[in-house]
Amino acid sequence: MPRGLPRTQKGHGPKKARIKKGDTVMVIAGKDKGKTGKVLGVSPNAGRVTVEKLNIIKRHTKPTQKHKQGGILEREAPFAISNVMIYSQGVQKPSRVGIKILEDGRRVRILRKSLEEVLDKV
Repeated sequence: MPRGLPRTQKGHGPKKARIKKGDTVMVIAGKDKGKTGKVLGVSPNAGRVTVEKLNIIKRHTKPTQKHKQGGILEREAPFAISNVMIYSQGVQKPSRVGIKILEDGRRVRILRKSLEEVLDKV
């Protein structure tokens, strides 16, 4: 089994993430606890999410054809998806995500703290 992937029961794939690229999230655990940022990418298979300007690591790189300048580069490392929650702009708090089915049958994500706040484009 490849390293970093969660073990799943037979017939069950990875848990579907309710956090999507472009969402604003707040970190609820770790060294960046309490900070907010925009999601750059989600990897549901690995259960990880990358947040803009948070969890910065230093990467020592050699000069290559692609990157002429070597040295120490700073970039974002992924968080465990359990360490972030969607940030509600309305109540200024992190919130869990729920699913609401509209009259026309579409499923949209809503915030549990403020039920009227819809995350998906309606």
